[in-house]
Amino acid sequence: MNCEIGIVGCGPTGLYTLAELIRCPQPLTITIFDKGEWAGAGTPYSRDGANRLMLANIASIEIPPLTQTFLQWMQGCEPRILESYGITQDMLNDRLFAPRLLLGCYLHDELLELIRIGREQGHTIRLVERLEVVDIVAEGTRFRVDTAEGRHAQRFDKLILATGHDFEPTQDDDHYFANPWTGLIGTEVPACKIGILGTSLSAIDAALAVVCQHGQFEWDKEDLRFTLENPGLTITMMSRNGLLPEADFYCPIPYLPLERMTEPALEDCVQQTEALDAVFSLFRDELALADPAYAAKTDLHHLSADSFADAYFAERAESDPFRWARKNLNEVVRNKEHRITVPWRYAILRMHEPVETIVAQLSEEDRVRFDRGLKRVFVDNYAAVPPESIRRLLALRDAGILKVQTLSEDYEIVKGSETTMISSPEGSDEFDVFIDATGQKPQTVEDIRFPSLRRALQEDGQTIPRLHKSFALRAPEPFAGNLYFGAIPFLMHNRPFVQGIVASKELGEIMSLDIIQHVEAEEQTEQLCA
Repeated sequence: MNCEIGIVGCGPTGLYTLAELIRCPQPLTITIFDKGEWAGAGTPYSRDGANRLMLANIASIEIPPLTQTFLQWMQGCEPRILESYGITQDMLNDRLFAPRLLLGCYLHDELLELIRIGREQGHTIRLVERLEVVDIVAEGTRFRVDTAEGRHAQRFDKLILATGHDFEPTQDDDHYFANPWTGLIGTEVPACKIGILGTSLSAIDAALAVVCQHGQFEWDKEDLRFTLENPGLTITMMSRNGLLPEADFYCPIPYLPLERMTEPALEDCVQQTEALDAVFSLFRDELALADPAYAAKTDLHHLSADSFADAYFAERAESDPFRWARKNLNEVVRNKEHRITVPWRYAILRMHEPVETIVAQLSEEDRVRFDRGLKRVFVDNYAAVPPESIRRLLALRDAGILKVQTLSEDYEIVKGSETTMISSPEGSDEFDVFIDATGQKPQTVEDIRFPSLRRALQEDGQTIPRLHKSFALRAPEPFAGNLYFGAIPFLMHNRPFVQGIVASKELGEIMSLDIIQHVEAEEQTEQLCA
């Protein structure tokens, strides 16, 4: 049996899937479809999704290696290439936060190398770039992939959806962007009043996409400065908490094991009536064990799953966001220089992945409580941004360009023909250009862009794809067990932290292992019948 496998979408998830599939001892026929021109990179690291200023918030030490580590790849680059991204050879280390476009180059190169290796090992691999898949059609026990140009690819036995982030296209105007990734990069944005919804890394990238058109960052001794060349530019970043993300902090990698929050302990928690409270008890014990001083400072033992988030954010919420950012930046730079780990930050970081494994088992009430409390803490902790990103925000603030605004719970976005207004009971503010940078939202079956697949799942009564642990569909036939959902937006309901390259590696491994086991079982059956 020569299993024919299709991979739809080839960002990091598709890339790591291929890396595992070519380990199969039996020859496979693999076709990779990617609508971009730079397969392997994915939207966040592509020319359409980033410019040279935007930094990846993952360092080489955290990126699962493919044929080589990201650091090894950079060390092999010509100096002139690195210098075009603002990097010199003496800056290279495994904790460097490199530009996203440079990381995209690495991922693309690794894809080409994996294809070469896979072919040498006897697999048939075809890469189809710049061609969008528009439908997935069941034909008997196999699948047909239809493309935008009306061509039919060969039929597949197994199909992997690795379409990654999915955002609605930005409207056909130049003053409102539904997201920073479908139109903002490459658009000439005038020096005017800019509003950005969000304060996370996505919002920072949106701000950089604009400011790079109107000035430049320069070092003045030990301070980063921004020189505005086109007067009239102002940027307001807005969120409900009005907080900026903190800078990425130094910690041991790979992670040290947790002592209290173990897998058996978590399994015991979800069997209890008050599951979330039991999980928080573990969280509290682990945190107190790691950092008794922090536990005393926050009165941790009197906090609950509902009150911890307020205590966690309290000191920052009472401070000016830029003053806090400068203080936090100085702290993380000093800690990195001396290899100092802040115990409570590290403990929270290590707990977010174990907790994610039980989220799907929480009751509806507990899930609402989790989203309002601990989820916010975990996201704030693991979504820390490169220190250089904080330096740039401070430089924009010092230049009088950037401010941060807190929104009330009941704000409303009113899109006009030429401007966009943020309105709330406290007042309103109008912007010449508005960018929604609140990030990827979880998606449902209704959002599937392949009409035949969408219709089949809707007729089966699915609103969220029902998946096995292998991420293969449970139903209906013939998709059941043969079509794999590695598309992150559809997994976020039950896995709220399933974003980033490390998650892509995990998804790729799980899906590929399931396919390889199926192929080997079929091979054994054929041999027995021969």
